[in-house]
Amino acid sequence: MTSEVDLAGRVVELTRSLAGAGAEAEVVAAHSAEALTRFANSAIHQNVADATTTVSLRLHLDGRTASGSTTVTDADGLRSLVERTVAAARLSPPDPTWPGLTPPTPLPADAGYDEATAAAGPRERANRVRDFVQAAEGLETAGFCRTAYASGAFANTAGHTVHGRSAEAAMDGIARLAGADGVARRAAGRLAELDGATLGAQAAAKARAATSPVELPPGRYEVVLEPTAVADLLDNLATFGFNGKAYAQHQSFAELGAQQFDRSITITDEPLGATLPFDMEGTPRAALLLVEDGVTRAASHDRTSAAEAGAASTGHASAASRSWGPIATNLHLAAGPIANAVPEPSTGPTASSARALVAGMRRGLLITDLWYTRVLDQKSLVITGLTRNGVWLVENGEVTAAVGNLRFTQSYPQALGPGAVLGVGAEAVSLPDRWSGVRYTAPALHLASWNLTGNASG
Repeated sequence: MTSEVDLAGRVVELTRSLAGAGAEAEVVAAHSAEALTRFANSAIHQNVADATTTVSLRLHLDGRTASGSTTVTDADGLRSLVERTVAAARLSPPDPTWPGLTPPTPLPADAGYDEATAAAGPRERANRVRDFVQAAEGLETAGFCRTAYASGAFANTAGHTVHGRSAEAAMDGIARLAGADGVARRAAGRLAELDGATLGAQAAAKARAATSPVELPPGRYEVVLEPTAVADLLDNLATFGFNGKAYAQHQSFAELGAQQFDRSITITDEPLGATLPFDMEGTPRAALLLVEDGVTRAASHDRTSAAEAGAASTGHASAASRSWGPIATNLHLAAGPIANAVPEPSTGPTASSARALVAGMRRGLLITDLWYTRVLDQKSLVITGLTRNGVWLVENGEVTAAVGNLRFTQSYPQALGPGAVLGVGAEAVSLPDRWSGVRYTAPALHLASWNLTGNASG
């Protein structure tokens, strides 16, 4: 940590020296390390680890803005970074949207950091892979177990300096039988919280239940989405709906203060512990209430989108946020009051988070996962995509048949709109995204209508 604080401070001083007292600069020095154990054909085939220290500089000089970064952190590398960024700023067009620098601001209390996860080696990850494979009891398996940590510091020419660190772990695996896949995945702040045996058993049970699927005609179906599918809803809501740039430019469905969702829906962004406690502009991160009892309350902002929207930064600046908008990456959908009436069986497709919801469905579909999702209309957030890793027909509260994968075309806000949510599962689980430091926490959802537009035949 001391090294990142020192690096950030040195670049600030170099900028003052080379660009003059009128320059405004912000610096992030961050060290990230990720280790990954991959398995396929029920055997580990790859252990990889990567560690990088990156120094990023954003400079506003004479009304113009430029950015640069380097992984060369000796004296010559840092000086070259500043010189290149100064030269780029002088050649850049005027930047009337420059929001200024974050003033000195204290960070919130440390959310906790697990040294054992940060220091985990191949053996600790391999043990979880072994447990996953053994629990699948002979089914073909594949997936990964990941650990990652980050430490970083921020400094700017306004005298603001902060530093912090984070750690996370994730496991994602499939079991396969006769062309049918079952999936199980989890994310956590501690590797010790990941149980490979439980995940392997869940994936295998789903694969066994997904063989010999039938085809159903397209149409609108009542559905139970498992948390793995709900994570895709949260991802797209964060990227295109609660994105402060999209909101400020009227490209988002979000209307602050409006009852846009069912009253059972409450969504917060909870970044502390999952990522560094400050953003790329040095703004402290904190929990952000986006939807409360169905009412949209906020959008995620960096300093640029906040200035445009007449709001305050919520700590969501990233290297790409001025271009793509500030995106919340740790959304949490609050669980509901529906508890499981009976324990989850050792076989069958229904995860415990969805079991009680399935029991309350007269006729509909249980959907495990959504993937290859793409936006058709951003304003209404109409998404098209495919189901994956298991779909089942439910009749009178019982799973009666596996169903082939289906294409859907659905407005996500509409699917979660007032009166459209029939139930929210009592257990919210943390799920990994493709990138470390990004995770979504979700229960299962029972929805009145989901628009399925094609089946496995097309």
